[in-house]
Amino acid sequence: MCRYISRGHAGHTNLIRRRQMQDYIKIIEDDMPEQIQFLQDLIRINSEGSDAVTAADGSVYPFGQGVQDALELVLKACEDMGFRTHNADNYGAHAEFGNEGKIMGILGHLDVVPAGDGWSFAPYSGDVADGYIYGRGTTDDKGPVVAALFAMRALKKAGYEPGARIRLILGLDEETNWIGMDKYLEKVGPADYGFTPDGDFPVVHGEKGILSFDLVKKFAERNAKGLQLRSLEGGAASNMVAEKARAVVNSQDAAVYDTIKDKVAEYRDAHKEINGIPVKINCKGVGKSLEISVEGKSAHGASPSKGLNAISILMDFLGGLNFADEQVNDIIGFYNDHIGFDLGGERMGCEMSDDVSGALTFNVGVLSFDRKALSLTINVRYPVKCTEDAVYKGITETIEKYDIGLVKKSAQDPIFFDVESPMIKTFMEVYQEFTGDMDTPPMTMGGGTYARSMKNHVAFGALFPGDPDVMHQRDERLALDRFETMTKIYAKAIYKLSQKDFSI
Repeated sequence: MCRYISRGHAGHTNLIRRRQMQDYIKIIEDDMPEQIQFLQDLIRINSEGSDAVTAADGSVYPFGQGVQDALELVLKACEDMGFRTHNADNYGAHAEFGNEGKIMGILGHLDVVPAGDGWSFAPYSGDVADGYIYGRGTTDDKGPVVAALFAMRALKKAGYEPGARIRLILGLDEETNWIGMDKYLEKVGPADYGFTPDGDFPVVHGEKGILSFDLVKKFAERNAKGLQLRSLEGGAASNMVAEKARAVVNSQDAAVYDTIKDKVAEYRDAHKEINGIPVKINCKGVGKSLEISVEGKSAHGASPSKGLNAISILMDFLGGLNFADEQVNDIIGFYNDHIGFDLGGERMGCEMSDDVSGALTFNVGVLSFDRKALSLTINVRYPVKCTEDAVYKGITETIEKYDIGLVKKSAQDPIFFDVESPMIKTFMEVYQEFTGDMDTPPMTMGGGTYARSMKNHVAFGALFPGDPDVMHQRDERLALDRFETMTKIYAKAIYKLSQKDFSI
């Protein structure tokens, strides 16, 4: 329940302070060129997570040099803006102002998913064209983080003295396994309430549960003669729809290659597109082997229907070949019979839905095969009223007859806030003030945000209703007018939230 700060002498003092404040909205408008430039500088840093590195001075960068460079750029800017900063051993950091009250958190992240190929502009260029900034991270989550930072600066420049400590928390491995946030919380502790600018407007009042796991099939050694599957690989991350996949096959009979090439051409003619998305499948000689390559369309793992999984295309094609090793034929058959192009776990035994957040989504993110084992990395988003145990129960019953193992990797419980809660209503009021959109209600989503990491936090923007969702996709971009509007929304939200105590 929302607890309000006393309206006695403190309330009178705050009224005087508000009257003395400058127009922070005007400050945001005046500072937009600088804000755009800073985002461009941040986008130009490739902050895809990587293995830890050790600097010359002995400092450890847990998520690689690129992530560290992004962190140091933002922290330096925060210090120049007059905020107090704290770096939790390069696992996470924050910048804050205000000296009293509860901590109102803004939880963002600086790491990004792999860029992939096929961009109209270089993915780490930060180029501006036709009213957009292009680059990996413009919408997820560097652009919204910069908007929140400059919103804080506008309030500070305007002379605002908050009734809470306003803290921008910088996560560094949100796109992978959240080790950084766990370490940060161990060292610093959580904020009391707040939001993450890493979702949708008007406000996200519920997020589905998220599971990541591997399905693993081990192979016994066999020396059967005939067509061999040498390798399989596809996808870049569990929370992305696989854009590319490839197989390498080998045969001592050259005529077999001619047959496969004919089958590739036939498949291409019969499947020019799937669900309206073009299918690309090709083959070429690689030494004494033949490579079959497939290209689909990438999308966020929370919305797999917006993409086309290259792994599923490849497995569908391979199902039309006859490999010498029946173990290979069996696992390809399993995939096509129980996964295929299904996105709701229908044939895996985990299909479910509820009246609040809708249906479960099932995404195959990564495929690997090295003749000893085949591994599929799966990302599942299940409804807020359902349970992890129910998901695994259905999947386990399906795979046990195929002698396939299940290796659990990570799990995040769903979160849910009533739409009538004071914090949700406050976010709605701010959003409506700057957009005039009185029709779009609070929403639930499949995406997983840092809102799960602390109590009393929700995702608030930055994707506007009706705008294309380009997160995790090629040509990720942010409209400049949206960039300014979200900054104003965040400034007003920070202003309103920091005058009351919304912790429960």
